[in-house]
Amino acid sequence: MVGLSGLEKFSHLEDKIYRTIELTKTLRQEKEVLEREVVSLRREVGALAVEKERLETQVERQAAERDMIRAKVEAMLDAIAVLDPEMVEAMRQ
Repeated sequence: MVGLSGLEKFSHLEDKIYRTIELTKTLRQEKEVLEREVVSLRREVGALAVEKERLETQVERQAAERDMIRAKVEAMLDAIAVLDPEMVEAMRQ
């Protein structure tokens, strides 16, 4: 194999440097895109956390309302039972 001359070696090194520069530019651009995506995803996660908290509060409120309604219905059934025990038994079945 024939050895490379000084100018050929320099040209080869120059090509490597330019490829490295292009690779570095590409990697920086990709990094910037990924950083923007991370910021966007963090915002979405924050919004989802707020929505989750809102929904949990709503579920708790509705469960409390359901329990209150259940207690009122049971109280009404008990009041009816005093008047007509057979009707109440039929309604509970």
